[in-house]
Amino acid sequence: MSKIFFITFVAISVLFSSKVLAQGEKQQHRHFDKEAFQAKRNAFITAEVGLTPEEAAAFIPLCNELQQKMFEVGRECRKLTKDLKHKNPPTESDYSKVNDECLGVKMKEAALEKEYYEKFKKILSPEKLYKYRRAEYKFARNFMKGPDDRKDENKKK
Repeated sequence: MSKIFFITFVAISVLFSSKVLAQGEKQQHRHFDKEAFQAKRNAFITAEVGLTPEEAAAFIPLCNELQQKMFEVGRECRKLTKDLKHKNPPTESDYSKVNDECLGVKMKEAALEKEYYEKFKKILSPEKLYKYRRAEYKFARNFMKGPDDRKDENKKK
């Protein structure tokens, strides 16, 4: 009886410790490395669009500049949305403020996209601009899936 108890105890301990270690590894990967993300994105876009070295040298810095401005424009919307989660309970006025700010952000982002589209047209052909938009979408989808989902998808292929 004591052997069965001991074996069960050891088995449960091993399972529990492996779960704790796995969670520790996941928490280490939660830190967002902006430079690594940007490098992966730039490499992905360069490859997907088929940019020449000259095109990449002119286009990628503009692309990064646009992304930085888009991030800055959305900062207030993200802050208000985060604050709303901590209000208990949020008022109709709080919801209106967040909705209005986030709609304003979308309008500012559209204006930025238009402004940079005009700059991009001077560097890339219409075909490559089209491929760029598709590459941005594809990269975002792959990024949002996360590494575990991408592994599962690769196994299916």
